[in-house]
Amino acid sequence: MELRLSYRPPYDWAAIRAFLAKRAIPAVEAPNPSAAYARTISVAGRHGLVTVEPGVDCLRATLRGVEAGDVPAIAGRLRGLFDCDADPAAIAACLTGDPVLTPLVAARPGLRLPGAWDPFETGCRAILGQQVSVTAAIGLAGKLVAAFGTRLAEPVGGLTHVFPTPADLVEADIALALNMPRARGAAIRALAAAALADPDLFAPAESLEAAVLRFTAIRGIGPWTAQYIAMRALKLPDALPVGDVGLLRALETSTRRPSAAALLARAEAWRPFRAYAAQYLWAADEAAVK
Repeated sequence: MELRLSYRPPYDWAAIRAFLAKRAIPAVEAPNPSAAYARTISVAGRHGLVTVEPGVDCLRATLRGVEAGDVPAIAGRLRGLFDCDADPAAIAACLTGDPVLTPLVAARPGLRLPGAWDPFETGCRAILGQQVSVTAAIGLAGKLVAAFGTRLAEPVGGLTHVFPTPADLVEADIALALNMPRARGAAIRALAAAALADPDLFAPAESLEAAVLRFTAIRGIGPWTAQYIAMRALKLPDALPVGDVGLLRALETSTRRPSAAALLARAEAWRPFRAYAAQYLWAADEAAVK
């Protein structure tokens, strides 16, 4: 079964695929040599696979193991994951007033803000990524899947498991299984408990401030994690993880690195697209530190 995901051009497929590939969870996600992105999915209790690749003025998604009635929901989730509804012209017009962002936007027109297939999965990723490198966080996520994920009845290549559900993790001894600080494992359990208690935990928020308050009310989730969840899982375009070291490093000059407060003040000019500014800065920082 195939889907066509339309978008407003330009679309920087290479950038979003590279972002997802660098953060691919073993057994759940896999970039492949044909420049596609593939992952396991769970919809209405059924497990399947989706592969997404660039087409002509669209993205093409191939689905396996899903029913026809699930297709509209899958299409909506994929549109969010690949940011198909963004308006590149409006984003560029907003951000090109900043002297650092102007050349970045010109060099990468159509850069998208990666979303989330599963908001709970993204919340767990954010917690696992607290104060560790991307590589370390993905290693922990792979261990989480191996310990608590569900194995596919028919694995395909390296795609063997679906990510754990809140019910799988709410009482799990995550810290022991992953050999990490108990506080971080407790934060994942708290997020799982919140998701089970409130089916609307990841529903659209009235405002960014409301979303941040919603998530920081969960024990173990601070402002950076809440902003990251708001950015990727809730698709709030003005979210900004202010103290992120990658953002501060990308704005560093030959004489100084800005403070978090200085970044916040500078970012006023980026509203309402601060999340896209962050994506441009992260892409520049990753290119610089390779």
